[in-house]
Amino acid sequence: MAAMKPRTGDGPMEAIREKRDLIIVKVPAEGGGRLVFSLKDEEAVALRDALNGVTK
Repeated sequence: MAAMKPRTGDGPMEAIREKRDLIIVKVPAEGGGRLVFSLKDEEAVALRDALNGVTK
């Protein structure tokens, strides 16, 4: 039986730039853990603009 690791992924939202010109974004998810995805600069700008369009 494999060892079970506790979910310790809860934490603040963060974004870091990697060497390969990618931005790694980590977003806390409901129920524990985090959603992790990578974006290119153009995609990050498009995401920023979309979020600005729906936030106050």
